[in-house]
Amino acid sequence: MNQPRSVSLLSINAAEAQPLQIGERSAHTGHFKQPQAGPVFIDQTGVPGDFIGDLKHHGGPDQAVYLYSQEDIDWWSAELQRPLTPGFFGENLTLSHWWPALRVGDRLRIGELLLEITAPRIPCSTLAARVGDNRFAKAFVRAERCGAYARVLSAAEVSVGQEVTVLAGDAVFPTINEVFRYCHSKGLNPTFLRQLLAAPLAEKMRAEMQAKLAKAEQQTSPLPGF
Repeated sequence: MNQPRSVSLLSINAAEAQPLQIGERSAHTGHFKQPQAGPVFIDQTGVPGDFIGDLKHHGGPDQAVYLYSQEDIDWWSAELQRPLTPGFFGENLTLSHWWPALRVGDRLRIGELLLEITAPRIPCSTLAARVGDNRFAKAFVRAERCGAYARVLSAAEVSVGQEVTVLAGDAVFPTINEVFRYCHSKGLNPTFLRQLLAAPLAEKMRAEMQAKLAKAEQQTSPLPGF
């Protein structure tokens, strides 16, 4: 993996439930995350006190922590022409920089905390409502600055300013950007799907990819009698 310059933990973020109008419906969201005074103990459930409004798509042990970088927040600040602060994209941990080839299965160590990367973040209507633009999900897809979810392998207390290091996993596993790109493509690629399903993928995404693989194999299997 090509390593960027030294990566550090800039902010630890959590949110209480807040109302948000999403199209025609009103919902409660944990998207309005605020920096927490540290140190913070992070375990297999994530950051303590963090509200998750959509348990169907977010949260759970395989998506306990969402990571995003200040580098990407700054890029979006320029694109949206307004200042954005840590936690704006709903991330639990704001890192100084991002890795260009982070893979599913790579592990991140922050002090004694050990995380395992499980999936990219897929944009939704809640993110678009948070930004205030119902077209934002498409812009997020085009930018390919998705951040990543992680499971907690070793719980520990962390503090702002700690260094973040990568323990590389199997190089055959797809990168986060490759998975993100595939999720928004229309084709079916059995080889890619098998590589992805061999990785420690988040279970919510695993079910979706297993269904795609079954469909791909059905389309390529020979007809009976031929």
